[in-house]
Amino acid sequence: MKDLPRISVGLVVWREDEVLLIRRANPPFQGCWSIPGGKVEFGETLHQAGLREVLEETGIRAQVDTLIDVFESITEHGHYVMADFSAHWLGGEPEAGDDALEAAFFSLEDALRLVAWDDTRTALRQSAQTRIG
Repeated sequence: MKDLPRISVGLVVWREDEVLLIRRANPPFQGCWSIPGGKVEFGETLHQAGLREVLEETGIRAQVDTLIDVFESITEHGHYVMADFSAHWLGGEPEAGDDALEAAFFSLEDALRLVAWDDTRTALRQSAQTRIG
């Protein structure tokens, strides 16, 4: 029997006109750039999970603004249902932490070029079009 789908969350965190990315330490897309995020733990809301993951992976404190979209990934690594949110930076400087090899803010143009997955590029574009301040 296959594992059930896993719920995960990602945050597109903006600091002025720059967006936060991590270089992933683990599969899927190990070594590739993406938005910070991860699995939702039992008892967490999606917002709580996203903020926890951003803090653990990058040291950045953020506030969730709006839902961007829900995406799915079905690979040999599993079936993930990913809720991506726009967020804005509250404090901290990016430093690679849990599950991240690197963490940094990039211009939207650079971020779109760096990320490995089309759905992540879609989330970045949609967030840029609708973001608050």
